[in-house]
Amino acid sequence: MKKDSTFLSRVLLILGDLLAIIFSFFFAYYFRTHLDKRPYFFESDLSGFIVEVALLVPIWILILISIGLYSKKILDRHARGKEIGRLFVASLIGMMSIITIDFFGSSDLFPVRTIAIYSFILCFIFLTLNRMIFRFIRNLRFRHGRGTLRVVVIGNNKNTDYLTDYISATPESGYQLVGIVAARKYFPKDLVEKQYSSLKDALRYAKPDVIFQTDERQTEYVYQQSVNRHVIYYFVPSESALSSQLGELELVGNTPTLRVNATPLNGNSRYVKRFFDVLLGSVAFILALIPMLIVWAVIKLSSPKQPAIYSEYRLSQFNRKFKIYKFRSMKPEYSGLSPEEAFKKMGHSELIKKYRKNGDSLKDDPRITKIGRFIRKTSVDELPQLFNVIRGDISLVGPRALVPGELKTYGDRSLLLTVKSGLTGLAQVSGRRNISFEERRSLDLYYIKNWSLGLDFQILLRTVKAVFRHEGAK
Repeated sequence: MKKDSTFLSRVLLILGDLLAIIFSFFFAYYFRTHLDKRPYFFESDLSGFIVEVALLVPIWILILISIGLYSKKILDRHARGKEIGRLFVASLIGMMSIITIDFFGSSDLFPVRTIAIYSFILCFIFLTLNRMIFRFIRNLRFRHGRGTLRVVVIGNNKNTDYLTDYISATPESGYQLVGIVAARKYFPKDLVEKQYSSLKDALRYAKPDVIFQTDERQTEYVYQQSVNRHVIYYFVPSESALSSQLGELELVGNTPTLRVNATPLNGNSRYVKRFFDVLLGSVAFILALIPMLIVWAVIKLSSPKQPAIYSEYRLSQFNRKFKIYKFRSMKPEYSGLSPEEAFKKMGHSELIKKYRKNGDSLKDDPRITKIGRFIRKTSVDELPQLFNVIRGDISLVGPRALVPGELKTYGDRSLLLTVKSGLTGLAQVSGRRNISFEERRSLDLYYIKNWSLGLDFQILLRTVKAVFRHEGAK
């Protein structure tokens, strides 16, 4: 899906919860020391108390996350009862956790027990109020068409009538109906202007973010079209399919739907992966900074008039172009040219076939400089891509970033572009350039369909091993 406002919404909700927790402790302390007429026998230090609390608040947020208070299901308007119950439990567990840490720590966070009791009550109230404000603002944005997902409903089924009517009449659902592919008797008459004769036309002109399919006709075709266009696909299941619990079950109004994902890397998994990308990428960038400066200086001294950093456009998630950065390892006259263009320019067109047959590599590639051979062999030329990782262009682990012209050779290119490309990947640690083009593509597709955080860490460890042993480097 090219459009996703849920991440920003969750970030804002977390920030609101952070403020709610801090203010609850602030008012609890202030109430006990300024408004409660009972005497107290401790030295009041409100600013110091708030600083200590702020350092412990992340623990509370982790508790909220672990209980699922930022999941899509709990944020749905039908789950308010569950949400309030979980907020109460989270407030209780959070307060008990902070009391436990305070008990075993050296500081005396709660000089009297009433501050802890007031904090617990106020925290539950403020967190609940924050969720109410969040929903009010979100629904207001949805009513004005901001942050909504554009929806096409396809299928000759009675559920088409319900879904189209519900989505068009309920803007706070977060969906905006932009197309219907069904016979007229299966949807309300006042929505005729949104009817399309085919899914192809609906995808072309309505440009949806989501497809809901309500019948079982050509499901494979519809699903493949959603993958090709990077669109979320929901299937409204029959009773037998519903009982099998395939996919991720969600309610749209009162209609149960199954979200069928092209890859496990979606929803909260993307945010977890992005967190580790930023964390590990930043650490790696800091550790590699001095070696990168040395390599930059050596390349610059060898050819002062040429840039030491090379950049070119690649494709990543959802067919998005971005500039990838590497240390320049090629001779200036061939930099920026395709292999075919470079070999023709040097008068060795016969090397093109050999280059492609050998898995896009040559043992003594005449385009590469002496320094370039060294930094390629040690994989140092890839280090500037850590900047791409931190910026969010690519991930630490993922399929290889594609050159735009390579798409013609990839049969399953749409699936390859459902996730971010990676600095390293399963193909690289499985032989790097010692395996064929087809094998690399198969490994990339396997990674996409079988992603897990554990697989990412396994690939990172194997990458470190491969780099130090120069396995497959050329």
